[in-house]
Amino acid sequence: MHEYPPNSQLLKDRVILVTGAGSGIGQAVSLACAAHGATVILLGPVQRELEEVYDQIEEAGGPTPAVFVMNLETAEEIEFEGLAATLGQEFQRLDGLLHNAAILPFLSRFDDFELQAWEQIMRVNLTAPYLLTRACLPLLRESQDASVVFTSDAVGRHGQAYWNAYGVSKFGLEGMMQILADELEGSKIRVNSLDPGAVRTNMRARVYPGTDPRDWPEPAAVTGTYLYLLGPDSQGVTGQALNAQEDG
Repeated sequence: MHEYPPNSQLLKDRVILVTGAGSGIGQAVSLACAAHGATVILLGPVQRELEEVYDQIEEAGGPTPAVFVMNLETAEEIEFEGLAATLGQEFQRLDGLLHNAAILPFLSRFDDFELQAWEQIMRVNLTAPYLLTRACLPLLRESQDASVVFTSDAVGRHGQAYWNAYGVSKFGLEGMMQILADELEGSKIRVNSLDPGAVRTNMRARVYPGTDPRDWPEPAAVTGTYLYLLGPDSQGVTGQALNAQEDG
């Protein structure tokens, strides 16, 4: 799967929502999905970034994407429901949902971590994926082959010092994935998590300031596994915690 060769029309006619689509892995996966035939719904907090990804998809000749500006830290339940309602009117269904948005402001000792930072991280990394998934389930059920993918992290599968709220939020995502996959067993919706491993993103550079970013692969290097999970070749694969890199 690490060397997965996707067919050029793998995602033809599919509608896929990607959070955190304005940069990093979210941007790379959005471009890859569009290049393989999907209509991509780009969601993120910065309109300029989303519009740049939109333009890249248009210039490459991909299906016309959609842009939804949403701040997952401040969005209320009614906003997620409104988003789902709009998607229902525009697309009638959702074939893929990639939860990729996350924040990690800093690493800290447990003693020093402040409640405000804890709640901010939990809101973006865990509560927002719950609210968005719940709101979009009716649309996913309208698909003949739907996939929900949570971007995870090694620190959400084996606890490590100083990762604090971020690590706990990723443990929560893994639990959410397992519970949802079990509830939807036997349906047309599969649910999995994916640890992309060390990738050259702004978030990773902030956490590892003493490391040369050139030592990490570009986000595009891990898009193959995302395409596999979002496409029809992963039918029957559900409830799995997967890695995009061999050492992930």
